[in-house]
Amino acid sequence: MKFRVVVTGVGTLTPVGNNAKTAWQNVISGVSGTSKVTQIPNEVAVHFNSKVAAEVRDFDPKQFMPAKQIKKNDRFVQFALAATKMAIEDSGLDLKKENPADIGVLVGSGIGGLRTIEEQHKVLLEKGPGRVSPFLIPMLIVNMAPGQISIAYGLKGPNNCVATACATGSHAIGDAFKIVQRGEAKAMIAGGTESCITPLGFGGFDAMKALSTHNEKPETASRPFDATRNGFVMGEGCGVVVLEELEHAKNRNANIYAEIVGYGMTSDASHMTAPDPKGEGASRCMALALKSAQINPTDVDYINAHGTSTPLNDKVETLAIKKVLGDAAAKKIMVSSTKSMTGHLLGAAGGVEAIFTVLTIKNSVIPPTINYHTPDPDCDLDYVPNTAREKPVNVALSNSLGFGGHNATICFKKFN
Repeated sequence: MKFRVVVTGVGTLTPVGNNAKTAWQNVISGVSGTSKVTQIPNEVAVHFNSKVAAEVRDFDPKQFMPAKQIKKNDRFVQFALAATKMAIEDSGLDLKKENPADIGVLVGSGIGGLRTIEEQHKVLLEKGPGRVSPFLIPMLIVNMAPGQISIAYGLKGPNNCVATACATGSHAIGDAFKIVQRGEAKAMIAGGTESCITPLGFGGFDAMKALSTHNEKPETASRPFDATRNGFVMGEGCGVVVLEELEHAKNRNANIYAEIVGYGMTSDASHMTAPDPKGEGASRCMALALKSAQINPTDVDYINAHGTSTPLNDKVETLAIKKVLGDAAAKKIMVSSTKSMTGHLLGAAGGVEAIFTVLTIKNSVIPPTINYHTPDPDCDLDYVPNTAREKPVNVALSNSLGFGGHNATICFKKFN
């Protein structure tokens, strides 16, 4: 028996807002979260080709956890704890009334505690091994995000962590969906978190020539599907959702954002960092999500694209969408990249974009792709350029494509 699964709570930290309501309003208003990078010392940043980033601003972890806990957690875990608190509160789920074994956590990170690694490596070199923090290992390992969430709330159900680069958040939500669908949990806390805008992290992407070098006007640096795009904007943040078995949600009169009905995951088996140039893996991933949802490709109204603003990704994703829907049908649906505003949140991207997708369905407003001014012949779909569009959305896909050839697609549907 397969159980129906719905989204009942959302929590997010992003470069365009430190809660879901603010982030959503800024996204549909076309506000960019990109600015000159501030988390890297100027004397280091000056040597990089890219000098812009999409950073979470004014985050105060004391609003979400005790001071003692802050010191024991890397920023990416702090983000996860904060977004989880917001998601649970938003869902109205009273954990005191629930069996803790019925609720699980599946939150991933693409890179984890890189900030802690860099800081503690400096301590090792300058002050010696005796001064290395005993919290180094638990602060840096990626599974500490779901681990600390379960500890904070006493959740004893399925607990796991995904690390599939930029597909992490979507894989986490998709895997959690399957757990609830199989009846192995009544509810799951799921999503992705990331915070690695550090000299080493930023420097690594910069050395790959993966980052945007449109430094003159930072707010225009992320320009998915535009012919002048030349790289992504490195970002940070977290997106967490509460997934529930439908009857469990209905029995407590929960607010339902949307129903999650399908999930696909594939591998390109092609290249370490570049997508398969024919879009075979991404197209098959979308097709599998639709098949599992028992939805025809022509019934899709909107796709929240991976849309990184890199020359190859946007071209290949466009090709993949056409392969799944057919050229004519593909040109009739709406596609947008919210990364044009948030930047690329790496392992957190899928979590945040899943939230934007369910809010699109709930509010009948499609976020725009900002900074779209110069059409690219290889990117010829309706990218909802520059201005949000009010239109009902019944079925939507959210795509995530990660280094290593990892692909994930989640299919959401308006709840009826």
